[in-house]
Amino acid sequence: MYKCVFFSIDELVPPDVYQERGELAWELLDDRALETLDQLRAKFGHCTVNNYKYGGPREWSGLRTPDSPYYSKYSQHTYGKAFDCIFKEHEAQGVRNYIKANPDEFPYLNSYELDVSWLHFDTRNCKRIKTYKP
Repeated sequence: MYKCVFFSIDELVPPDVYQERGELAWELLDDRALETLDQLRAKFGHCTVNNYKYGGPREWSGLRTPDSPYYSKYSQHTYGKAFDCIFKEHEAQGVRNYIKANPDEFPYLNSYELDVSWLHFDTRNCKRIKTYKP
């Protein structure tokens, strides 16, 4: 089981999952997505996924459960395979451009979303690298 170097579990799951499962919530997340999240953090610096524990508004940018207003039964977030990242020092488009030019640096990142102000990436089973618009 992989646990992130740069993120605590409360930053990756919603509050109710964290309260109910605590550290066991790591089991709900895909190892490849977690490794990719650490790779992105190491490359681009400070990154926010969820920040509710620190008084912020983000609680659904990692794992999504059916009570989420953004829930979709086929979303990669539902399966613990996707994260929405906001980088402190980099625009999302710049990060996407880098990934496109250097896909081998992120071997498990198989898909990302275009035309949004955050980086949505996931580790779905598809031809690399799939892009799509919201």
